[in-house]
Amino acid sequence: MANIHIRWCNLKADVSIKVSCLLVAVMCFFTPSPVAAEIFKWMDDNGKVHFGDRPPAERQVEKIEVKVNSYTSAEIVPFEASVTSNVRRGKVVMYSTVWCGYCKKARRYFRENKIPFQEYDTETSKKGKADYKRLKGTGVPIILVGKKRMNGFSPSGFERLYQ
Repeated sequence: MANIHIRWCNLKADVSIKVSCLLVAVMCFFTPSPVAAEIFKWMDDNGKVHFGDRPPAERQVEKIEVKVNSYTSAEIVPFEASVTSNVRRGKVVMYSTVWCGYCKKARRYFRENKIPFQEYDTETSKKGKADYKRLKGTGVPIILVGKKRMNGFSPSGFERLYQ
């Protein structure tokens, strides 16, 4: 009988340890990390400029502020249709960049749902740059459907816009 009691106590201790470990893991997962990516700029002895996330100790460095122009949520806003000549009823036009995750998500969504769209890169296309400036863009993607504009991308937001 004593043997059964010892096993039951060990089982309770094992469960208690597992629950404690699980709670610590969950707390670590949901605690925001104080670490942020930093980019530094410095010049070597030959005058060559370098960028990196770890500055050399023996050099004078400049910390670079990085501003990512990507919308964090979808927003549908009215706009002037005269901004671009490509605006026609129901035609989808997207102003994007190659590095933007939301742009990739929108591209994939359009292709999977067989939605024809015209895309302009705001960094490499003359038309894309010009239209982006006229649209007063502050982030990507900008998606136009007829006379409606969506800043950012979400499937549900696009479905409301595309109706």
